[in-house]
Amino acid sequence: MHDLKPLEPGVMFWAERDRPEDIRALSVRCGQMCVAGGLKLDAASAPAWNPGLKLVTVFAAYEGEDYTDIPAVARTVGFLPAETRAARERRTFEVSDFAAAIGVESIACHIGCVPEDPAHPDYAAVRDVVRRVADYAARHGQTFALETGQEPARVLLRFMEDVNRPNLRINFDPANMILYGTGDPIEALRLLGPRVVSVHCKDGDWPPPGVAGALGRERPLGEGAVGIARYVRTLEEIGFRGPLNVERETEDHQERLRDLARGLALLQALTSRSAQSL
Repeated sequence: MHDLKPLEPGVMFWAERDRPEDIRALSVRCGQMCVAGGLKLDAASAPAWNPGLKLVTVFAAYEGEDYTDIPAVARTVGFLPAETRAARERRTFEVSDFAAAIGVESIACHIGCVPEDPAHPDYAAVRDVVRRVADYAARHGQTFALETGQEPARVLLRFMEDVNRPNLRINFDPANMILYGTGDPIEALRLLGPRVVSVHCKDGDWPPPGVAGALGRERPLGEGAVGIARYVRTLEEIGFRGPLNVERETEDHQERLRDLARGLALLQALTSRSAQSL
């Protein structure tokens, strides 16, 4: 569909929720599509959602997820809540089928806060769901990417080694490491780099000190604690060559579009300078 350049800036958008004309106005050629949990997945409808981008990932979000604070995330996100686990596994199979039908070779999601202790009662259950989803995605020739941030990088790496599936990969989000207070994103990227198949470019501030369970604050790209120039340099150093997908989540739609456009301009400037130095 598109002959993409290494580290070409792209965007993460929401199927049906984002207007295709708004995304087209950002003048990008690639991106990731996120599908909300209640969205009816119909490959025939997908062209109406896709603003003409080369899609590198379809992201699964799930009904009932709450990102208010860290305790809410632990209770409601991904495959950790036992009461929704089976339904979300089935939904992820549907997302895999949908992605295959529209020609996308990777699916991804937040699986929730992986317990540090493998003896934790939820650990084996989540591991087994991830194994089954990875196996299902493999039938379509897809990778299954886990989003970073809700646990330290070393915990995620050990979990992936335990899952032991060749198509299990990482969608690396540097801001999440900061928002959840789980570690320096550059150190995490160097540790997890060989498993990274896709990335977000997102920014944020660390959680406020002394406030138990608080999340940090997401910020426009370049205005938080990630250090986007260093992040892009590190991606180059570890050999990543895929798209740089800007993500911005805020309730104000126009603010979000402005921040996406500014983030894309920042990445264009950074990657242009990198290309000139080669």
